[in-house]
Amino acid sequence: MSTFLNLPVEVIADVLSELDIDSLVKISYLSRLLHDIVSDPSLNPWRKPILCSLRSENGENALKHLSVRIIVPRHNWIEILSLASAPFILFEATLPNLKSEEWEEVFNRRFLPGWRKWHKGASWKVAFLEVLHRVHHRSLTSCTSDEAWTKYIVLNRNGSANQLEAASRGFNPIAIFNEMKLQNDLTHLETRIRLVVQLSNVRIIAFGTLNRPRSTLFVNPNAHTFLHPPGIDDVQVMRNNRVITDHGIYPLGLDSVDYPEISPPSIDFARMTHPLPAPSHANYPWYTPGGGDKRWLGSGQDEEGLKWVGGLMIIAQILTSKTHEPRGDMPPLQDFDLVVGSGRQHYASFVWNDLWAIAPWMEERVVNRIDGPGLGI
Repeated sequence: MSTFLNLPVEVIADVLSELDIDSLVKISYLSRLLHDIVSDPSLNPWRKPILCSLRSENGENALKHLSVRIIVPRHNWIEILSLASAPFILFEATLPNLKSEEWEEVFNRRFLPGWRKWHKGASWKVAFLEVLHRVHHRSLTSCTSDEAWTKYIVLNRNGSANQLEAASRGFNPIAIFNEMKLQNDLTHLETRIRLVVQLSNVRIIAFGTLNRPRSTLFVNPNAHTFLHPPGIDDVQVMRNNRVITDHGIYPLGLDSVDYPEISPPSIDFARMTHPLPAPSHANYPWYTPGGGDKRWLGSGQDEEGLKWVGGLMIIAQILTSKTHEPRGDMPPLQDFDLVVGSGRQHYASFVWNDLWAIAPWMEERVVNRIDGPGLGI
């Protein structure tokens, strides 16, 4: 034990981070040095076991009363409140005493920017808990009394985009998109649906059509750019803390023949943190291994040998307890499996600020932003 305690405190903290939460609590009382290391915010051996608990089944039970322990740095709760399930936060956890700016940070990490409209002079803690209760209630019922109209975005092939809305009661994105296809003479094409990114309470879904157009005039370049950020592809690993990636149609040069290491893209992409993606999309907008990130179902500029044509509709779907139950007759997390079936008929508004947060590279690409239907000026 004395030999272990003679190690640098950074090494000790790294070793302690491999423990589970209960063991970490117990070991903090073995000596003054261990107590100081465990409670040091800069060393913070709590982060790894907390994330493991959040990602494991029933792991949240270990976090219920963690806030009463002064040895746990407060800033860990920003991540817990950003990722933990709504029932756990609302009905089980003992909430910490955080500052107003910390509650605001939690709000911004967990929810879409458009949801800030619900902060109406109340404290950020009250706003966070009210919105969390609201979205949890909507995930269980078809109640739409708090949001009579559901907004969504359509990216047009001419570079413009529309922010549209439909009645929340009976909101049916399949019917809406079928009407879009009819207006654009695309009813003969199959509807393709992609899961863009998943957050703690909602997931962003895109509806579009793929085809082999006879002319580039029919291609929607913004649809491809939204789903495939320039310079990012799905083949991505790390070696020596550097990104190694196959950029498909965006080749940036090879360092070797055996290991084609490609330099980072000229566009400065950073992992999204506001809002914070779910673990299945933790690296977004980079590719996240594990099977949940299915934005790339083809390769290169073409997807399954086809190109996106017509408009691309983007919506926000509220997650429920049955959202991730796959349908037996459809591939999971792909096309109609995302919107057909029990627990997949709950939606929330998706507005301009949400689009810029999810896909900041689109802000310069959308040349004309139109509120409501029409072609704009």
